[in-house]
Amino acid sequence: MLLNLRSIARVLVCLAVWVLQMPAHALTAAQVKAIADGESDDRVAALNEAAAAGDPGLEAFVQALLDDAVKVDGDKVFIVRDDKAVDAATGAPVALPESAADVVNNNRMRGALNSALAALKMLSTDVVVRREAVTELLKESLEEAQLPLIEKAYAAETDPKLKASLERMRATILISASDKAKRLDAAALLGSSREPTVASLLQERLAPGVETDPEVRAALTQSLDALRSRLAWGERLGVVFTGVSLGSILLLAALGLAITYGLMGVINMAHGELLMIGAYATYVVQNIFRSYLPGAFDYYILAAIPLSFLASALVGAAMERSVIRWLYGRPLETLLATWGISLVLMQGVRTLFGAQNVPVENPAWLSGGVQVMGNLTLPFNRIAIIVFAALVLLGVALLIARTRLGLFVRGVTQNRKMAACVGVNTARVDTYAFALGSGLAGLAGCALSQVGNVGPDLGQGYIVDSFLVVVLGGVGQLAGTVYAALGLGVLNKLLEGWAGAVLAKIMVLVFIVIFIQKRPQGIFAMKGRSAEA
Repeated sequence: MLLNLRSIARVLVCLAVWVLQMPAHALTAAQVKAIADGESDDRVAALNEAAAAGDPGLEAFVQALLDDAVKVDGDKVFIVRDDKAVDAATGAPVALPESAADVVNNNRMRGALNSALAALKMLSTDVVVRREAVTELLKESLEEAQLPLIEKAYAAETDPKLKASLERMRATILISASDKAKRLDAAALLGSSREPTVASLLQERLAPGVETDPEVRAALTQSLDALRSRLAWGERLGVVFTGVSLGSILLLAALGLAITYGLMGVINMAHGELLMIGAYATYVVQNIFRSYLPGAFDYYILAAIPLSFLASALVGAAMERSVIRWLYGRPLETLLATWGISLVLMQGVRTLFGAQNVPVENPAWLSGGVQVMGNLTLPFNRIAIIVFAALVLLGVALLIARTRLGLFVRGVTQNRKMAACVGVNTARVDTYAFALGSGLAGLAGCALSQVGNVGPDLGQGYIVDSFLVVVLGGVGQLAGTVYAALGLGVLNKLLEGWAGAVLAKIMVLVFIVIFIQKRPQGIFAMKGRSAEA
């Protein structure tokens, strides 16, 4: 008697475990037949109906269909993998009839299968899987038959961003619903979006002959106007950010020139080539890290920054000691000599690295960007350049104002003879100051390598703009250089959007000419003995 009770208990336990392991809802033979065989419209309808029911067995069947691993014979549907067949409805191993035929999926059916697979993954417990599923589903064309599953996922979603995406997907489907009230609700909901794709959807609905109800058309028009106004702010902020980014690059390029030209009075036409040397130094460091330190490649830029400064500073010091020191006070001869040096440097780079541009890769942490609005993404590399320019500016300001070298540079600039009388080695100070200005150009080249092409002609595109920045800001004035660089960057980008790149350059040049005519000393005039010299 006791033995029988124990046997019955074991059977009950096994049955309970088997029941718990069974899926909550299994595909029926009729469902798999409807999904696998028939007209495309009927198959898509059956697929969406099964997906809306949330059948846990559907995902494996859909994947088998996408893998072309499904065969049909009469009312029976089989999944065949590794020459072994199972019944698609029950999962039981069966013998595959010789008359079984492959299921053929056209492009429309494959799109519906991909959408269903992504929709099923939206119910996953893993937020990463759900995020990937929503992204994949947004690429496909949404149908009203998918609405129940999307609403089910929306009700269960806890992530705010994914919930908002699901809500927009729901509205995208309802905007073409047969019920007028649903279309009105969808129009109001889409009007609060910040996505450019939603604006395209609203425009499509407002096309002649698409939406015929006057009330719905009015709601669509109102939502489209609100969305365009919101997107316009994203475009304006994007222009300002791009202008500040360009201004930061101009600031880096002009800071060195503000010392060599603004403080020392040397018209250095090879300044652009010093910038180019910094960019090529970054390229060399990148290749060294790729070859010998591949595990630390993402940090090569940290080593490239000081080395690009050092490379350009050494070239600048050699220029000053060998040529420029003999030409102080002779601006025309200095201009011609440095122009000749620039040609020599460009040809030297062509000989060493070739005439073609060389690739400089962003580290992983400088790739991508921050999406502020639907139509506004701020790239990490440009954000880094803005921060880098601010740090370099702070370092230069502290160096000039608070260090012994800065004191000597200011003293020699204001009165060279008096500085020499009190024991300052003016020749050495000239070399240090010129090397500093050249090294800053190398830092600009290092930054430029992260946003553009690196080639022998890199510096030619920035030398004129750098001189314009220094002259506009006020010769010898670091604060004026900052204002002029950022102002010219933003102004140039604003005018580009209005008149095009070529006309924008011309208009900026005309503006600077008129400004200098009215205020020759620039934004900030030099004061004290320097102004009297």
